[in-house]
Formats: sequence, C-alpha cells, structure tokens
Amino acid sequence: MIQGRLPRGSPGDKRLPFSQGSTLGVTEMRLLALGNRAALDLWRRLLAEPRKPKLRLISPSHFMTHKKTYFSKVKESTSFVANIFKGKVVVNNMFPFPSVLSEEQTSFLKMVYEPCNRFFEEVNDPTWNDSNEEVPSKTLTGLKELRMYGLQVPKKLGGTGLTNTQYARMVEILGWHDLAVGVVLGAHQSSGFKGILLFGDEHQKKKYLPDLASGKSLAAFCLTEPMSGSDAASIQTTAEVSQCGKFYILNGQKMWISNGGVADVFTVFAKTQVKDVATGEVHGKISAFIVEKAFEGVTSGLPEKKMGIRASNTTSVSFKDVKVPVENLLGGFGNGFKVAMNVLNNGRFGTVSALVGTIRRVIKKAVNHAAKRKQFGNKICEYGIIQEKLAHMAMYHYVAESMAYLISGNMDMKVQDFHLEAAISKIFASEAAWEVTDECIQILGGVGYMKQAGVERIMRDLRIFRIIEGTNDILRIFVALAGLQHAGAQLQELQHTLEDPLNNTAVLFTELGLRAKRIIGIPTGISLDGVVNGHLLDTASLVTKCVDLLSEAVEHLLLKFGTEVIHQQFHLKRVADTAMDIYSMGVVLSRATYSLNHNLPSAIHEKLLCESWCYKASERVRWNLKAVKASSWNRYYQNMKTISNEVVRNGGVVYSRPMGF
Repeated sequence: MIQGRLPRGSPGDKRLPFSQGSTLGVTEMRLLALGNRAALDLWRRLLAEPRKPKLRLISPSHFMTHKKTYFSKVKESTSFVANIFKGKVVVNNMFPFPSVLSEEQTSFLKMVYEPCNRFFEEVNDPTWNDSNEEVPSKTLTGLKELRMYGLQVPKKLGGTGLTNTQYARMVEILGWHDLAVGVVLGAHQSSGFKGILLFGDEHQKKKYLPDLASGKSLAAFCLTEPMSGSDAASIQTTAEVSQCGKFYILNGQKMWISNGGVADVFTVFAKTQVKDVATGEVHGKISAFIVEKAFEGVTSGLPEKKMGIRASNTTSVSFKDVKVPVENLLGGFGNGFKVAMNVLNNGRFGTVSALVGTIRRVIKKAVNHAAKRKQFGNKICEYGIIQEKLAHMAMYHYVAESMAYLISGNMDMKVQDFHLEAAISKIFASEAAWEVTDECIQILGGVGYMKQAGVERIMRDLRIFRIIEGTNDILRIFVALAGLQHAGAQLQELQHTLEDPLNNTAVLFTELGLRAKRIIGIPTGISLDGVVNGHLLDTASLVTKCVDLLSEAVEHLLLKFGTEVIHQQFHLKRVADTAMDIYSMGVVLSRATYSLNHNLPSAIHEKLLCESWCYKASERVRWNLKAVKASSWNRYYQNMKTISNEVVRNGGVVYSRPMGF
C-alpha cells in the first residue's frame, strides 16, 4: 500500500485523529476526502481483522454436512434467504408468486381431491382413531382405493403422478381432517420411500415403488437412534461388507420410527467404514440401505404411547446381523447423509401444507363460535380483544399457506436452492399452527377445553411437529449458520480485495459505501420498486430496511466473534428469527402483489393482511437485532447462562421455599 506523507497525529496532520504513529493509505485518504468517516472506520476494522484462509462455520450435522464447509467455497446462491444475510435482495425465486399448474393439471387435481375429501368426511373418524390408537382397516382400504399411497410416484410405476403443488393441495385434506392419518401417509411417501424416488436406480424403483404406491407395502424412514437425534452424524448402527461381498451386515437400533411396526420396507441409515487411500486411515461414513421387514434379523418393538397422533404407529426397529443385498445400497456408498438431507428437505413442504389445512380448520371453528356466542349483550366477535386474535390467526394462515405454495411452486420449476426456505417454512407453520389452535381454545373458552369440540385433540397432535423433521431449535441454528456462511464468504472476499486497493477502487468504494450506510442507518438503495405492486411500495420499503439491518448485524457478529460465532447461540437464535420474519414479509408481498396485479376478488383483503403482517414483523426485526448488537443485552445473556448452569448443577430450582421447608 502506498503510504501518506504524515504520520497520523503528528503536528502537521490536520486530518481526523486516529491512533498515534499509524500511516494513512491512499484509499483512506480518498475516503476522508469524501467525508465518509463510517466507511473509513469499517475499512480499518476489516484491515485489522486477521486473515483466515480457511474461515469456516460448522453447522448442526443433522442439517448441514459435517465436512467443514469453508466460507471461501460457498457458491453464489439464488436463495432469497441466503442473500439477505449479505444485504442483497434476490427476487428470482420469490417474484412473481408461482402459478405453475396448467388447466389440465388443475382439472385432474380437482378430480382426485373431491372424492378424497368426501371420504374423510364420511368414512374416517379421527376421534375414534385417537381413542383406539389405530387407523381402522376401512380407512386404510379406502385410502388404497383412492390411490393416496403414491401421490408423487410416476404413473408408469403405479402412482398418481402429482406435481409438488398438486401434492401440497392434497395433503391439506389430511391436515384439515386427521393429522394422525397424515403422519401415516407422510411417513410412508414423504420420507419412507422418498429416498428410492429421488436416488433409487431403475432396478430399485421397479422392484419397490409399484407395491409402495398401491399401498400393498408400507414404508418407514429409519434415521433416529437412542443416542442420535438431531446429531445424525453420530449414529451407531453399522453396516459391514460380508466376506463373500454379496451383502452388508446390518446391526443397530432405531427409535421413534413412524410406521415402524407396520412397515414392509425401511430406508435405513448406517455407518460404513471408508479407507482414505492417501493416509490409510479408516473413517465412518453414512450410507443408506433399502431393508425389507422380511429380512432375517429385523424386529419391531411395541407401539409407543404418545401425547398426540395416537392413531399412527410409532415403534423402535432393531437390526441384528441382517443381510442386506449389496444391490440395496441406496444413492451410492457413503452418500447416506446426502440422501437423508435431501429427503428431509424435499418432504418439509408437505408438512407445511398439512399444517396449513389444520390452521384453516381451526380458524373456521373459532370464527363460527365467535359469530354466535353472545356476552354482555354483544357477539364476542364484536369485541376488539377477540378481533385482534382472529386477525392474527388469519395472518398466520396467510403467511404459512403462501410459504407452502411458494416452495412447492419453486420445486416444480426445478429451483435447486430452497433448503433454507423449507426449514423456515417448517418452523413457521408448526409454531403458527400451535399459536392459532391455542387462541382458538381461548376464544371457545370452556367449550374448547372439552373433548367434544375436537380442538384439544388437534392441539395434542400438533405438538410433535415442532420436533419431527428436525427440531425447530436446531433448524433455527441451521438457518443462522448457513446464512452466516454466505455472508462470511462475501466478507472474506472483501478482505482479499483490500490487499490490492488500487486495482479494486470501484469495488471498494461500492462495498464500503454500502456498509458505511448500514452502520449509520442510511438506506443503501436496495428497492423492490418495479417488483411489487405499486400499492405495496411503502410496505416493501420495510423489507429492504430490515435487510440492511440484518446485514449490518451479521457483519458485526462476524467481525466481533469470527469462527467463534458458532458458539453464540443467544445471538444466532435472534438472527434466525430475523431471517424468518424477513422471508415471511417477502412471501406475503409476493402473493399480495400477484393478487393485486390479477384483480383477484380477495386482493384488497390480502393487501390488508400483507401490510399488517409486515408492520409487526419489521418491529420484531428491530427488536431482535437490537438484542444482537446492544452491549446491554450481553449482561442478560450472561445472566441466562449463569442461571441455567446453577439450576442444572442443583438438579432443579436453587432457592428455598418461602416457608423454609
């Protein structure tokens, strides 16, 4: 770097004061000449940050591979969520809101949908299923006749051949009527045999999918173990090649497996030994296998007694010296982690869609009661405190439904980068469904608490969805760390650029200028003008302001903690919640824009939903990011850590009772 003539702080130096004895570079002088003190401060912070050639974040192994992904190797993403961490708004996968079904596909969907919905209204009894903890044979037989077991299996292999969007609409029926039956069918096709559908070779697909699609065989997904839940990389089930080389010998136990006691085909994940040709060291890598119940050594435990989804079958599954033919290796040797993650990512939109159906049903119950129940001379729907509840419930549904169909539409358009959006949608829908159902019970009062109303069963059924397919806590950390990886890659690239400022002046002034504006609270100029409907421009400005705030907070965390940020979970949770709120704002802006542009009958109502949601979400963003950056919150975080440690050490609450005994 070319140096300035006067040491900073010397008698002849009339520039802004910095540390004594340091020298002023050319880029610094230009920034000073422009009066851009904030950019200059950031410049010096970046220069002071030690270079980390292999700066990395390791995210939770259940959702991001434990292979130590480096910031410098993160590819450019088309994901809306990934880019907001970098202060960018990439709308390719967000706008316009997907409308991907042809007239023929819509007609076919209606033809499949109507008899299925009628069947659940006339034949299936969710209350009976819950009380007896089983799905009766008449329901299972009816589902086979309706071809509900292979909704996304190609027609040539015996399935219904639905697109992702069509599938999303069908599983709404399950969420509306009976979540336990939804879990049975979801565990079968959304995860149980989804690996075969995505990664199976032609022989595997032809052998297994026709019977699975017809319902002749049932499938289950075997990942979780007694000592391995969210940390999938720590599984202990093993698969060793037999001496003859024709089999893998499978040993281990899986637990809490949906359909575990009734499935005929299992997708099983086991640790296999891999020898590093360079070092000679042996490592354990996960592989996936198709295992039949008929194989000798496969046994299932007794059905678990559960809080909710009681009609679904949940058991442990054990494997003792099970001979699995080598041709039943799924997705290639050592690729089990990839198989598992893709199955989960591809299946989450189905869970979201089912929960959307549940939310819609619960809102209907609450509205019907509020419109009829009179207290103090008025219908309770006329009181502000009830109106606010109903409005919030409607907003939750609008956001969750928009997320479900945005992702399914993107998948139908072959968008590859949607894993962060899928994770956020699962978190949001599972928590929104719980919140809406809780408020429904509150509106119904004593009626809602009684079994006859059916809402208490729905609430019990819902509780599992914040745990299965990745707990919401782990998924939040995943979203935060994945976003920080993308931001870290960009920040490291800027550090490289700083090494040669004279040849990168334009880039530096652009990047540093944007960062400086964020630091001092000036809008960076990113805009959704021309993307959203004109009536929503003011609402859209809330999104871009929130993106600026998130980007600035992310850089603050990266510069302050470096790779140690992975341990700052108090901060990571709030960063994840911020990303979720910004994504939800973008989703409803997209859908409301579509409705306004196409003059849909509900367009004005959707505009109100969109404006109201974005206002509340933007307030939460400001609050969460204040908690990330403000030093006063550090004392709170430390207090939480200390209180938790003392409670754990004491085996419960620390203080004595007021009575002293």
